[in-house]
Parts: sequence; C-alpha cells; structure tokens
Amino acid sequence: MIGRCVRLSRRNIDALLTSLLLPVLLMLLFVYLFGGAIQTGTEYVTYVVPGVLLLCAGFGAAGTAVSVTTDMTNGMIERLRTMDVGATSIIGGHVLASVARNAVSTVLVLGVAVAIGFRPAVEPLRWLAAGGVLLLFLLGVSWLSAAFGLLARTPEAASGYTFLVIFLPYPSSAFVPVETMPSWLRGFAEHQPVTPVIESLRALLLGTPVGAAPLRATLWFLALLAVGMLLSAAFFRHRTT
Repeated sequence: MIGRCVRLSRRNIDALLTSLLLPVLLMLLFVYLFGGAIQTGTEYVTYVVPGVLLLCAGFGAAGTAVSVTTDMTNGMIERLRTMDVGATSIIGGHVLASVARNAVSTVLVLGVAVAIGFRPAVEPLRWLAAGGVLLLFLLGVSWLSAAFGLLARTPEAASGYTFLVIFLPYPSSAFVPVETMPSWLRGFAEHQPVTPVIESLRALLLGTPVGAAPLRATLWFLALLAVGMLLSAAFFRHRTT
C-alpha cells in the first residue's frame, strides 16, 4: 500500500511539484520581502526555517486527504475490500507515503535555507532529536488528514477540510514572536499544537535550551494521532458498510 501511494505521487507531477516547491517559495518570500521589516533578535532566515518546515507538513497533509478521498470515490476501496486488505493497511499506506513525501520536501527546504544563510547547530544528537519531533508531528497530522479525506465526498472538499492544518503555522511563533501579537491572539498562539513543535525545532537546530517544548510537542502528537486514528477507523467503517 505504501509503494502504491508513492508511485501515485510520482505520477501526479503537478501535485508533487507543488508540495515540494511551494514551501521553498514561501520561505524565500518571507525572508527577502518581509524579513527586513520583522525584528526577531536574529537573522530572519534563522528564525523562519522551523516554521516553513511545519508549512511543509500542512501541504503534505492536504495531499493525503485528497488522495484518500480519490480512492474512496473512484472505486479503488471497493476493489481492495474484495481482497484480504484491512483498513489499517489502506489508510496507513497513504499516511506513510505522505510522511515520505514530507521528508523529501523537508530536506529540500533545509538545503535551500543553508544556501541563503541558515546555519544550524552541528551536534548529531540535536539533529536526530529535531528529526524525531518533526516525524512524530508529520505522522499525527497525516492521520488526522486521512480522517478528513474519509469524511469528504469529493477531492475538492478534502482539500478544503485541511485548510485548518495549513493555516495553523501562521497564528503561531513560526513567522513572528508570539509576544508581538495582540493579547486575544497570543493565548491561542501559545496553546495550539504547532507552536511547541516549532519551538522544539528552533531550539534543537540552533543549539539553544529546549525547555518543556519537546514534551508539549509530544503530547500534542499523541492527541493528534489518537484522534486521527479513531476518526479514520470510524469514518472508514461508515463509508464501506
């Protein structure tokens, strides 16, 4: 199932290029058009890269929802259900293929970021920890997006359902410090799932103290994963019986 979903991604050139290149273009947009006007206490490219990595996750999640809905509406699920293929294998294939696509996009973003001035810490353990935090978040968001894909009746609706996942990095610490936001927005920005992930990545990649951010990010991952898997199971049963 994973191999099938990866092959489908390779054949959908337009969607693949969008998921790979759009985060890079957004990073260049923020760094070169807005970066000079935003004060973060450091080079803006250094500040913004962790947030762009979370944008990658959002775009990849949208692709997961669309691919799941496409399978549900074109008869593929019915064909698979005539064989000994369980729901976990079918949906898990989409989820893990999404994580693989996001990994490629993440490497591309990091490569471009280094080329334009991003200088991360070099300790291997910090890189491994940052990769683990990002991987867990990708897994949780992808399962939740798979549930959205099972809920939607058309691929267009599935893309719309994932708007919240794509939007979450903006009202967070991804692009500006939370302290600069209005008080009514600051509370939301500090207590939503994206902010602790970004703060964890920022601290691990730049070699600064991590504090409690990784623990909070892990708790959010567990919550997203549990909700995504439970909803996926319920929606799959409802759509296939």
